[in-house]
Order: sequence, then C-alpha cells, then structure tokens
Amino acid sequence: MMKRSSWKSLLLTIVIGVLAMAGTANAADTIKIGVAGPHTGGYAAFGEQFWRGAEQACKDINAAGGIDGKMIEVVKADDACEPKQAVSVANRLMDVDNVQAVAGHYCSSSTIPASEIYADADILVMTPGSTNPKVTERQMKGVFRMCGRDDQQGAVAANFIINTLKAKRVAVIHDKDSYGQGLADAMIDKMKALGVTEVLYEGLTRGEKDFNSLVTKVKSVKADALFFGGLHTEAGPLVRQLREQGITAAFISGDAINSADFVTAAGGPQYVDGVYMTFGQDPLTLKTGRDVIEKFRADGYEPEGYTLYAYATVQALTAAMDATNSTNLDKMADWLHGNSVNTVLGEKSWDSKGDLKVSDFVMYQWDAKGKFRQL
Repeated sequence: MMKRSSWKSLLLTIVIGVLAMAGTANAADTIKIGVAGPHTGGYAAFGEQFWRGAEQACKDINAAGGIDGKMIEVVKADDACEPKQAVSVANRLMDVDNVQAVAGHYCSSSTIPASEIYADADILVMTPGSTNPKVTERQMKGVFRMCGRDDQQGAVAANFIINTLKAKRVAVIHDKDSYGQGLADAMIDKMKALGVTEVLYEGLTRGEKDFNSLVTKVKSVKADALFFGGLHTEAGPLVRQLREQGITAAFISGDAINSADFVTAAGGPQYVDGVYMTFGQDPLTLKTGRDVIEKFRADGYEPEGYTLYAYATVQALTAAMDATNSTNLDKMADWLHGNSVNTVLGEKSWDSKGDLKVSDFVMYQWDAKGKFRQL
C-alpha cells in the first residue's frame, strides 16, 4: 500500500504537470508584442500614444480572429527615454515576458542600444517614432521604422526656412541627444546646400528650464529664425523665454513637439502661436484610418501624434507573422522587405535598410488656441 505522503507527492506532481501543460497551451495560443517607450517621466505623452495605438490594434486584430487563431497580447515596457533603462526593459521583454516582436522605442537614443538586445535574441523590432538615421544604418536585418528619418525631416525644415520664410540669419539649438542633435545637424546640412550657414549653433541639456543665456546669444546674433532639435519639454520653456524677452524670430522644430504637452510646457497657447514643426502627413485626415479614429473618439480619446503610427506598427508586425506563419526574425524581415502592408496610415513598404520607401514629412503651424494644422 502506498503511503499517504507518497500519494500526496504523486498528486502534487500530477497537478504541477497539468498546470504546466495548460500554461504551455495558453502560451502557444498567444503571441506577445512588446510596446516599449516612455510610459513615465517627462515624455510619457508619447508613450501613452504608443500604448493606446498598439492596444487598440491588438483588440481589433483579436476581434477579427487573431493570427491563425492565436490571440495577440501587448506588453508595456517603460524606458523613460533613458538609454540604460531601455536596455534593461529590452532584456526583460526577452527574458521574462518572452515577446515575439517589439513595437518601439520612441527616443532614438533608446531604440539604438535596445535594438542590439533584440538582435541578439533574434526578435524583430519596428519603431513608430525613432527618426535618427543610425537606427537603420547599422545593417541590422531585424530593425524597421514606421516613420521617416531626420535627414528627410531636416531637409523639409531647411527648405521651408530658406525658401518659404526667406530667413537669412538662422540660429540652431539642440538638446545634445541622438534625436535632437541629429535632426539639427541634418537641417544644417540641407540649409548649407541651399547657401545659408547658421549664425549660432548651441546645445542645451535635457531637463533644463532656464535658457536666459541662450536667449541672450540668440538676441546678439540678430537671428530671424531659430531651429530647435529636441523634445517639447525643453522647446516649450525655450520659446516662452524667447517671446518674453521680445525675440520674434520664427521658431521651427521637429516632430517631437506634436503633443498638447508642448503647450503646457510653454506656459500657454499664447507662447506657441506661430510655431512651426515638421511631422508626417496628418494621419487624422487619411481615409484609411477613418474607422479606427472613430473608435478612439467614441471612447473619448483623440488619437493625436504617434497613436496611429503605433497602430500601424502592430498591423505591420502581425501582417508579417500571418504571411509567414512564423515569428522568426529572418522570415518576417524578408517578407517585410519584399511586400507592402495596408495600414491605417495607408500602404507602407520598406527598403533594404528597414526604412519606409516613401517619407511624408510636411510642415505644420501652431495657433493661438494651442492647436496645430498642416500647411
């Protein structure tokens, strides 16, 4: 006769085995996609846009039957736009969450080091918002974008500054980061090709709020336009202090100020009135995203900024998984390089580097009500 303790041990073993089998079955029926970005901190507005877009795409894909019957699960990963934290969350996504693909990150300075972790784990990553050229210039097969590049964005800004605004004395300020300085340098390269050299080139540090010394320098060079490469957290206080000290030079920046948080950071809509920025063609005006936009608005959320970019990123990742019946990096990458995907942003296709074949950067202008419109 088996002892009671032996029966207990056998029963425990059976229970553990059943639970393990159930867990394995559940895991096999689920495809996890990491959504990495600044979900906390000064740039959390962009992480919220990422999450809202990816989460809604996940819901819609699952409602339509998932991928070959498998449900999609999105996993939030907060990098706070800090490179070291980005590496940490990338490792967690690989080792703990076991994701099969990643939509992220936002800051280029986070995407670049994190993508090395994903490459080592043979996981494909597509960023909805990192624009630094280095993201896709490292010959990494599994790195893609759902947005344009800074050299494209910088060229649009330079053309506008020189040919439309007719500026002659252009000051350039950047935030010393991969994104901000990279964008500023790209704009300068194009501006010089158009025959104009900057009269001031200065860097500030993220987190700074007092820009009086920079404002004094801008005033001293008599700039008629100022281009800022950086995020809304610094752009807002900078433009306010320029205006408070009587500097009326045109203020131009990039896609990282395309959030209502820019108005808050500036201290009110009166300070952002007239500010120009580059961003992709307004996704809210595209017919391809109309139904999805209505879903967001029905829930009381305005899908501004990168919301639809994140939605489209999940669409592209899952399209590759569905077409290849795989989450293998090589198979997915080969398919994306050779095929286009219909998304809420329209039809998208990628070149051999993982960049979009067509970039759609255009100019926008903020108004006195704290809203922006495409020019």
